[in-house]
Amino acid sequence: MEINEQLLKEIITKVVAELKIQDEAVIKHKDESGVIAVKTHRVLPKPFDTGKVGDKVFLTDILTFEESPRLGCGIMEMEQSAFKWTLNYDEIDYIIEGELEIIINGNTIRGGKGDIIFIPKNSNIIFSAPEFARFLYVVYPANWQ
Repeated sequence: MEINEQLLKEIITKVVAELKIQDEAVIKHKDESGVIAVKTHRVLPKPFDTGKVGDKVFLTDILTFEESPRLGCGIMEMEQSAFKWTLNYDEIDYIIEGELEIIINGNTIRGGKGDIIFIPKNSNIIFSAPEFARFLYVVYPANWQ
């Protein structure tokens, strides 16, 4: 049996490209117009260091600065964790699954599946998930750091 080297190279290149796509944390389709569609259920958040041992917090930014220089967004997951955070930006959180708590000035604001929480710039808060929370965050400006 004769092997066509060019065909074999094309097949291997295609398989490697498909495997790379499956390994990416964010699967998205970019239209030439600039519109981007993201398969949110396929986003795989990566470990995030809150500075506290034992916290189970994961996040992945969805858009790059090149794609969206003004708005940033990503997916965060938390499991039985809480950590302090100061926001240098405005943030909207849309809870996809579970329950998210924002603790500020001794008050607890709770959001469940389908709820939206707005946190204004310069807020000193505690992100908390007594059990589990998966949520979309949108921040303005995108270069919040």
